[in-house]
Amino acid sequence: MIKLYTIGFAKKSAETFFNLLKNAEVKTIVDTRVNNVSQLAGFAKGTDLEFFAKEICDISYEHNNDFAPSKELLTRYRQKKISWPEYETEYLNLLDIRKVAQKTDIGKLHQNCLLCSEHSPEKCHRRLLAEYFKHTKNEIEIIHLIT
Repeated sequence: MIKLYTIGFAKKSAETFFNLLKNAEVKTIVDTRVNNVSQLAGFAKGTDLEFFAKEICDISYEHNNDFAPSKELLTRYRQKKISWPEYETEYLNLLDIRKVAQKTDIGKLHQNCLLCSEHSPEKCHRRLLAEYFKHTKNEIEIIHLIT
């Protein structure tokens, strides 16, 4: 069984965030954000997160833009020009257009953690992405790291 984790850094202290990852024995953080360099991200800013993850937990880090929603899609959702169900449909279509399932070695996702900013997975693309992979290969157990 492939264990695929998800986590959001919002509303978490660095201590809580890294302890969740360490306790789950995550091997790689896969950053699914469009913009991983925002000053608002604090400890989760791309290069800082890569450093902290390695130093604190011996976890590797990668940023995968193919897993991120487009800026345009995210903007339309945030500005309430489309609903969450419409966002879900467009995001999943985008994954198909990008051929994410074909380009991803699903087996290598074991003990990876999909990262985004949203605190909970309910209305976050990281949940949709994890479920997309599970639909591709049923042997995936999705575990959301939340507090």
